[in-house]
Amino acid sequence: MPAFRYVVRGRVQGVGYRYFVLRQADVIGVSGFARNLPDGGVEVVAEGCDEALARLETALREGPAFAEVASVERDAVAERGSGGFHIR
Repeated sequence: MPAFRYVVRGRVQGVGYRYFVLRQADVIGVSGFARNLPDGGVEVVAEGCDEALARLETALREGPAFAEVASVERDAVAERGSGGFHIR
């Protein structure tokens, strides 16, 4: 199953971005995690089918109402094989 690491930049901390991602991941059906980065960005690692990951990436670019997403970088990563989505 494909897996990607996304780094989201902009105003994405302190605006409920990780919880937004958690809700989206649960609805879409991907596993992985989201966590804040020291530089103010958010890292999202997600694993799922191609269609689900495409839907998640679209949601990451939109973000919740109070976020301002400036960019989303995506890199392929090794499959994690874990279930569920978590906030770290």
